[in-house]
Amino acid sequence: MFLYCFILNAGEPRKFDPKFRGPIHNRHCTDIICCVIFIVVILGYIALGVVAWVHGDPRKVIYPTDSYGQFCGQRDTVNENKTILFYFNILKCASPAVLINLQCPTTQLCVSKCPDRFATYIDVQASYRYRTDQWNYYKQFCKPGFNNPRKSVAQVIRDEDCPSMIIPSRPFLKRCFPDFSTKNGVLTVGNQTTFKDGNGKTRNVTDLREAANGINNVLDARSVGMKIFEDYAISWYWILIGLFIAMVLSLLFLVLLRFTAGVLFWIFIFGVIGIIGYGIWHCYWEYDHLKGIPGSDLTVYDIGFQTDFKVYLQLRQTWLAFMIILCGVEVIIILMLIFLRNRIRIAIALLKEGSRAIGYIMSTLFYPIVTFLLIAICISYWAVTAVFLATSGEPVYKVMANQTLCKYANQTCDPETFNTTNVTKLCPGSQCTFAFYGGESLYHKYIFIFQLANAFVFLWLVNFAIALGQCTLAGAFASYYWAYRKPADIPLWPLFSSFGRAIRYHTGSLAFGALILAIVQLIRVILEYLDHKLKGTHNSFTRFLLCCLKCCFWCLEKFLKFINRNAYIMIAIYGKNFCTSAKEAFFLLMRNVVRVAVLDKVTDFLLFLGKILVAGGVGVLAFFFFTQRIPIFAQEVPTLNYYWVPLLTVIIGSYLVAHGFFSVYAMCVDTLFLCFCEDLERNDGSTAKPYFMSASLHRILGKKKLSPKKAVGL
Repeated sequence: MFLYCFILNAGEPRKFDPKFRGPIHNRHCTDIICCVIFIVVILGYIALGVVAWVHGDPRKVIYPTDSYGQFCGQRDTVNENKTILFYFNILKCASPAVLINLQCPTTQLCVSKCPDRFATYIDVQASYRYRTDQWNYYKQFCKPGFNNPRKSVAQVIRDEDCPSMIIPSRPFLKRCFPDFSTKNGVLTVGNQTTFKDGNGKTRNVTDLREAANGINNVLDARSVGMKIFEDYAISWYWILIGLFIAMVLSLLFLVLLRFTAGVLFWIFIFGVIGIIGYGIWHCYWEYDHLKGIPGSDLTVYDIGFQTDFKVYLQLRQTWLAFMIILCGVEVIIILMLIFLRNRIRIAIALLKEGSRAIGYIMSTLFYPIVTFLLIAICISYWAVTAVFLATSGEPVYKVMANQTLCKYANQTCDPETFNTTNVTKLCPGSQCTFAFYGGESLYHKYIFIFQLANAFVFLWLVNFAIALGQCTLAGAFASYYWAYRKPADIPLWPLFSSFGRAIRYHTGSLAFGALILAIVQLIRVILEYLDHKLKGTHNSFTRFLLCCLKCCFWCLEKFLKFINRNAYIMIAIYGKNFCTSAKEAFFLLMRNVVRVAVLDKVTDFLLFLGKILVAGGVGVLAFFFFTQRIPIFAQEVPTLNYYWVPLLTVIIGSYLVAHGFFSVYAMCVDTLFLCFCEDLERNDGSTAKPYFMSASLHRILGKKKLSPKKAVGL
């Protein structure tokens, strides 16, 4: 599709309008067919959401479901006070994935609490006459209404009226899992290493560990998660203060570029080097300070995985690794500065020009908020629709047989008529239990297709929101560049005018570009899914082929993003359709490929360093604050479980805040650069065809002298 655009327009000679004076205002609608398709798809997407909301039931995600298809803990039901799911024989469960996502081949009941002791049905039945309290406790884990301790053990186990055993458990994800713990390095459950399985055998608790593989790590992760949540709860306002400081620094950085781009650039370059240098010194100090301390010479491999991350900070190896990484980063940055020093001088000129443009159109700095809100709406709608689609369907029941040779096993059944069929006779002990939610209707058969459609339209809408922002900003900054006398000729409200033009005339073109990118991204998602599914296979050729495809489509996505970005700039300037704009932008860049490498990419690198400076500066300040190293605020620091939780949040948040502001700046520089290339091809600096570029940019790039009229105007 994209190649077709180039082939279609490659042979057409490019024509220049001699009266061109900036972004065209008298436009016509472009790519109307794609616009109509886009609107129809949005209406269909809304219809899909409505249908999903009608058939879906989020309670299936919130509440676990017992063997009878009833929700545990749902209000106004018999299970209202029974919020936890209990497994009769967890030894039949292969892994937590089976327990949570699919179904474990054992009876499942809703209970009010998990068992807190070891017991077997054989022992309880033998003592129920003189220990009624044990029977009363045990029967709460039996099927509702069962109260016949005289029934033979064999029949009870066969009919699964009661579990053959209960073990100390604790709830996780509203399900009862063995209460694992370690004692002197030995795995235990309820402080015991063995247990009776109810069938006359004594087994080791490692059997439970195999049945619930990985549960210990997940439970430890839950504990860490709770502590992290507590840290956020008591430090959220300090995090917001840190992000506000990052916003102020980002704005200050952009404003100062207009006046002191060169000086400020070298200051922040040495600032980044200094911050990394301080990190190297601090790592060395910690490494040297731990010398001779018992246990500090252990390796990370020796201590294994620990939920308390402070343990790793007591190892010399940890600080040595940090120091080596920071030294590598420091050397790379210094070498890049040495080899790119001449290109940096040129990039500084564009930075000054971009800062000047933003200074005249300050409203552009806050446009990323609009893009963020649009993407947030898309994500919310996609997530809600995906949940409702995933929970669509009616309860499906299947035969669960104790005998492995039962021919009716895993076949669908009706619980109301199951006892009247021959299945119970041919497969003694078999039951008709709840398996999953599904259905046989046309809607239920195409749930997977609907999920793919949901993901595809989501990608399309997100890319459209990004495209709209890029085209809007490009139109505003193009209005600045093509103003002959700056700022007198800059139109009123350039950002709002550009936004209106993009929506009114170019929705189809933006949707076209977003569609191409969404198709590639969907293919990448499918490839990642296939790669995940084939990880366990030993077919080297298949994995190699997938790896090559993933690499190719990653490169294709990066290329399309680059082409689309510049195509939107051309759309904002000339108002042509997507294919024509993409073709003209591509060949314009190819005719100026050296300038693209020198100016555009070096500027991107400088802006990236700016993000690092903002994030690093705020991060260092947050580190000193949360570690109580600022005496003035020592009493204000909240008591935290992990000080790195708010610290990392502030650092990552500061980087994203800086990225939001600097993305506007990057779009400004890209637009000015493309306009500059266009200016050079359209004009020659004469009185009849004067350049529109500023005098400073014209002087640094070494072109002909400006016309006297232009020089006076500047």
